[in-house]
Amino acid sequence: MAAAPHALDASFLALPLRALADAALARARALGATHADFRLERIREASWRLRDARTSGTSDTTDLGYAVRVVHDGAWGFASGVDLTMDAAARVAAQAVAMAKLSAKVIKAAGSEERVELADEAAHPDRTWVSSYEINPFDVPDADKTELLAEWSSRLLAADGVAHADASLMTVQENKFYADTAGTSTTQQRVRLHPQLTAVAVDPDSGDFDSMRTLAPPVGRGWEYLTGGHWDWDEELARMPEHLARKMCAPSVEPGRYDLVVDPSNLWLTIHESIGHATELDRALGYEAAYAGTSFATFDQLGKLAYGSPLMNVTGDRTAEHGLATIGYDDEGVAAQSWDLVRDGILVGYQLDRRIAKLTGFARSNGCAYADSPGHVPVQRMANVSLQPAPGGPSTEELITGVERGIYVVGDRSWSIDMQRYNFQFTQQRAYAIRNGRLCGQLRDVAYQGITPEFWGSMEAVGGPQTYVLGGAFNCGKAQPGQVAAVSHGCPSALFRDVNILNTSSEAGRA
Repeated sequence: MAAAPHALDASFLALPLRALADAALARARALGATHADFRLERIREASWRLRDARTSGTSDTTDLGYAVRVVHDGAWGFASGVDLTMDAAARVAAQAVAMAKLSAKVIKAAGSEERVELADEAAHPDRTWVSSYEINPFDVPDADKTELLAEWSSRLLAADGVAHADASLMTVQENKFYADTAGTSTTQQRVRLHPQLTAVAVDPDSGDFDSMRTLAPPVGRGWEYLTGGHWDWDEELARMPEHLARKMCAPSVEPGRYDLVVDPSNLWLTIHESIGHATELDRALGYEAAYAGTSFATFDQLGKLAYGSPLMNVTGDRTAEHGLATIGYDDEGVAAQSWDLVRDGILVGYQLDRRIAKLTGFARSNGCAYADSPGHVPVQRMANVSLQPAPGGPSTEELITGVERGIYVVGDRSWSIDMQRYNFQFTQQRAYAIRNGRLCGQLRDVAYQGITPEFWGSMEAVGGPQTYVLGGAFNCGKAQPGQVAAVSHGCPSALFRDVNILNTSSEAGRA
């Protein structure tokens, strides 16, 4: 990963990070905790929203606080606070230990013999890490952000057929200090942003309407993403009105079986839902069930389950440059890693935190513990889960050339998946008919449906590195109380054979 040119935020370093951690950890040790960790976070989030080139809303919030998590008598304890004094930090540690003692009594009363144990991790003392970006968006005047979004909105509104234009920008700077009783201490800074524009068309005669959204994904970059040539905004904004106009007059799809070429701008979400969540081991074990269910990829199938075709190679990665889930160290002090989840179509790995790793016999966590605020306990969260391209593989155009009767889908829109990440359907921003290896205009009302191992098993060709794009989202949800995490998914274009296509406007499609 390329080194970031930025130093840690001086105002964050000016906080009494070490003193607070020392007070909390010392108190936890004195009360008999076998493990304790301290995490102080400052998370600044700002957003700008425009409607028809006029500001419709802004926000700028900062969440500052700390948390203490302990293991005492084989049970977890957790407490958090906002008072940045040594006495307060020690009191929070005592509250965490008291919670662990109470939890231990409840567990024993329920007849359970399960005890919290953590997989080993080498100590990482005094480590720092800053994500890779050029211009911190919080160093850019707010007026410049609004002006750029308004100018882009005006371009869309000036095009024929565009009735409305929405624009938004979300920016986050996340600072985090972590220390534990094993000797690890890390200080980190992450910057990420998500720009988005949507054009809306309305047919004045019929009242029909539709929309088209930019394909630019959220990224772990800075302001340079909007101005520095990392994405061709001019090209995308120029083409959107034409795409939207053609979509408005496109015929509705005839449901049936088709070959399907999926663009990375759509496939990332299928990966997220059918692979990313399904390979969270806490979900596969049933520890996570209330929020979006469990997983069909159960632990007994490790090394056996044919997840997809032999062309399918999927990694979990906490190190990908500009990835939204990229870190230096997770919220348990585990160094970032990259590992295989699916190799040659076979399930070979899971996403782990330290407790689940120890419980299931893994020697080490792969660094997937994360909390979205200082007031929340870390839970097992998704890494950057990515489908690898084929070295020397085909272009998107070459994939299309190999299809006689099919559909090419671009951009993500809506999705639905069952409570075991097994049966799903996805829609898109644009869908094109393919006949005899050529695109033949757009189609409307297209959704593709599949069963996870059957769908991935139908993958006949994987695009080359030139088709690879890192997509993602800011709003992956999990846990109770609910937490939100940002995560990226890289993938190439891919060809799937004989996929079930639904018409979303028909009775069959709605059923």
